[in-house]
Amino acid sequence: MDNAGFIITSYVITFGAVGAYAIGIIRRSRKSSRDVPRDQRPWS
Repeated sequence: MDNAGFIITSYVITFGAVGAYAIGIIRRSRKSSRDVPRDQRPWS
């Protein structure tokens, strides 16, 4: 139990970094999808 604080902190930092990265990717993809002309969008 001596290392519990270190382990919990490591998990919080790891999941926080992965979450921030995912949010950044989603934001950039939404912004760049607006630049594609409507007739070139295969996903809509």
